[in-house]
Amino acid sequence: MKKWIAILLTLMMTCSLAACGNSGSSEETGKEDVVKAENAGTESSDSEGESDKAYVQEKGTLVVGITDFEPMDYKDESGEWIGFDADMAKAFGESLGVEVEFVEIDWDNKIMELDSESIDCVWNGMTLTDEVLSAMECSGAYCNNGQIVVVPASEADKYQDEESLSDLNFAVESGSAGQKVAESMELNFTPVNKQSDALLEVASGTSDAAIIDSMMAAAMVGEGTSYADLTYTVTLNSEEYGVGFRKGSDLAEALNAFFAAAREDGSMMETAEKYNVQAMLSE
Repeated sequence: MKKWIAILLTLMMTCSLAACGNSGSSEETGKEDVVKAENAGTESSDSEGESDKAYVQEKGTLVVGITDFEPMDYKDESGEWIGFDADMAKAFGESLGVEVEFVEIDWDNKIMELDSESIDCVWNGMTLTDEVLSAMECSGAYCNNGQIVVVPASEADKYQDEESLSDLNFAVESGSAGQKVAESMELNFTPVNKQSDALLEVASGTSDAAIIDSMMAAAMVGEGTSYADLTYTVTLNSEEYGVGFRKGSDLAEALNAFFAAAREDGSMMETAEKYNVQAMLSE
């Protein structure tokens, strides 16, 4: 009997010790969970509060995605990027205290390039379409624009309204506002890499016409330009240009403030007059 009592007492002590051990473990686990939750909350807040402006300033470079698009972004004889957009981007970079690096991108991939941080903004006479506005944090409009038809000057009389365009084969920049217009009008078109390539297609006779930005047409088509034998006829729509940053980026707000100051001190108008785009500036 004594033997059984001893065994029972031993079992009771063992269970009691195990319970104490489990109680301590549970308490420690609870503390760890609280710490983890607090850390997770801190990490989440830090992530949500990240500043794109601070990121650019820390690395010391604003990487601007562009295409060759006179008079907005193009190279001078020395190979330096110039143009209304290029000059304004340099001035904005200076206001941030960073260098500006221009990178030629495939226009069709501009959103992917931005989201992957290969570039920090798209600043290249970019039309503020619904797609752009939903995928990027955009500045306010700074220039007015439209999509316009370019044809050989010798054929211009035939193409003075939208109804006359249905049988033409157009060249358009892939992923551009020009392509969107061609699609909406159900026109025949061939996508090319750049708007300048679309002009080349018309000049060489490979395409009947091109749809490009009116801003570019004014600078590159007609007497005294590289395409003296081409002209523009029908304006197909009206648009506005803006600059695109990563979604949620505080750089868009910083640029809006920069634009407001540049309008106020006259530097935006001065730059626009340098490239003959002053009539296109937004108020």
